Amino acid sequence: MHRPSVPEDLDHPERLWARAATLAVVAAAVDDWDEFSWGGRGLECWNGGGSYWWRLKLFEDGRALLCGQDSDGSYTHDAGRQIDFLAGGPEWLPWEQLRHDAEGNLFGFVYWWQDGAWARAPYPEKMPDDGLEMAMSWTAPGEAAIGRIVDDLVARTETDVDPAAAVRAFMAAAEARTVRAEDIAALLGAVCDQDAWYEIRPEAALAFATQLGLTSGDRGGVPVGS
Repeated sequence: MHRPSVPEDLDHPERLWARAATLAVVAAAVDDWDEFSWGGRGLECWNGGGSYWWRLKLFEDGRALLCGQDSDGSYTHDAGRQIDFLAGGPEWLPWEQLRHDAEGNLFGFVYWWQDGAWARAPYPEKMPDDGLEMAMSWTAPGEAAIGRIVDDLVARTETDVDPAAAVRAFMAAAEARTVRAEDIAALLGAVCDQDAWYEIRPEAALAFATQLGLTSGDRGGVPVGS
């Protein structure tokens, strides 16, 4: 990724959703620093240590919104003035929520997807970084980004099992919205140490996957078009 990031640094929102949902499903099954929530605002993640937060929402007609901030990598001010991350945003964005977040200085990056491409507000010429790479390096296109998802999940296991195949298989099922209980079991079996001190809750993982629409053929509450 570039620093600061550019729209071309982001993969297709459907693939981002599958990756984000994979992280969220595993976090629902085990105690983790990251806290995920799902609701009308989309899928939201807050790092328990305060390092970063992000939100991903899919809309009808193939539109999407990605926003967040990294406490170390996001430069939200230019010459003492807060950067306007919403400049040029389209009418369909959830403006009330976004303006509330902006007033709270919560943004380090805001991207919207429409007409087959990501876009964002213009950045000041000397802005060092927006924090996207530090908070969400797995949003980039290509295998390297998927490898970062695998690396994140490996941190939850002390076994020698290679989780790459299971993670990739689950992400494919998540993107297709065909996740089954067997897929959850295979994912958790690959990335969780079955003999560890922490509890593994496959039922909670499946319940959250269902809430996200991974099991019912829809895009997180947005029906899949024919």
